[in-house]
Amino acid sequence: MLHIVNKSPFQTSTLDTCLSMAQPGHALLLIEDGIYAATAGSTTEARMRAACSQLKVYALQPDMDARGVTGKLIEGITLVDYAGFVDLTVEHNTSNSWL
Repeated sequence: MLHIVNKSPFQTSTLDTCLSMAQPGHALLLIEDGIYAATAGSTTEARMRAACSQLKVYALQPDMDARGVTGKLIEGITLVDYAGFVDLTVEHNTSNSWL
């Protein structure tokens, strides 16, 4: 399953809810303001590092670039472009957008 989170972890509990429901081997894609969870030095860093040990975690590079945080990407999180986003949706037969 592909989990897609687009909300900032500093404004909602969407990411925490998603992480509590995700199973080992699932994938997580952070898009829009959800990419802030992928930044080193934030209060979410420890949770995201733990998530990387059980999930495949991705962040949408154009959203990281637009917010100027690409250089702060947490190690273990993979950047993808829009084509990579499409590839992830094709690779996973189910997805859940956490709104």
